[in-house]
Amino acid sequence: MTPYVITAPVGEPVSISDAKTHLRIDLSDDDALLGAYITAARQKYEELTWRALMTQTLGQRLALWPSCDHIALRRPPLQSVTSVTYTDSDGNAGTLASSDYNVYANGDAGLIWLKHGKSWPSVTLQPGPSILITYVAGYGGAEDVPEIDRQAIRLLVGHFYENRENVVAIQGITVAELPMAVRSIVHLRRAW
Repeated sequence: MTPYVITAPVGEPVSISDAKTHLRIDLSDDDALLGAYITAARQKYEELTWRALMTQTLGQRLALWPSCDHIALRRPPLQSVTSVTYTDSDGNAGTLASSDYNVYANGDAGLIWLKHGKSWPSVTLQPGPSILITYVAGYGGAEDVPEIDRQAIRLLVGHFYENRENVVAIQGITVAELPMAVRSIVHLRRAW
């Protein structure tokens, strides 16, 4: 299932000052609006690229243990795994011991891999997404986010600032789609 944010990042990869410089804005009248656009741009970019830019805690739910010996974690880069918990059919909570698995965090790959001779718990799980993997992902602070990702955020903020509606249409022609430069960066940076 798609990861969700448990603890949001502290701060953003692009400051209001940086966005104002990019947009050539001298006044402070729109600072609050720019702050909201920066957050929205980061969230949209993370959604499109399947990456976590700033350090944040994520949760990923599963309905079943995998048939293989590993679980892929979405939204790289993975920093650490906090816990792997599950609920059995009787409603009892359990935790997979961290000594039973290795964590591989290498660029675009974030994996939990069972150690040799270990297996996933054999309990009957509660119906639904009863396994929760809690983990920390992101590059770190704003200064650790790659410049190409920061530039995409600036471009998205500019797009949001100039096009205050979702889409502007003139005689059925869409004129305010996602900027081509952002689409190109997203294609390049998407964590496949």
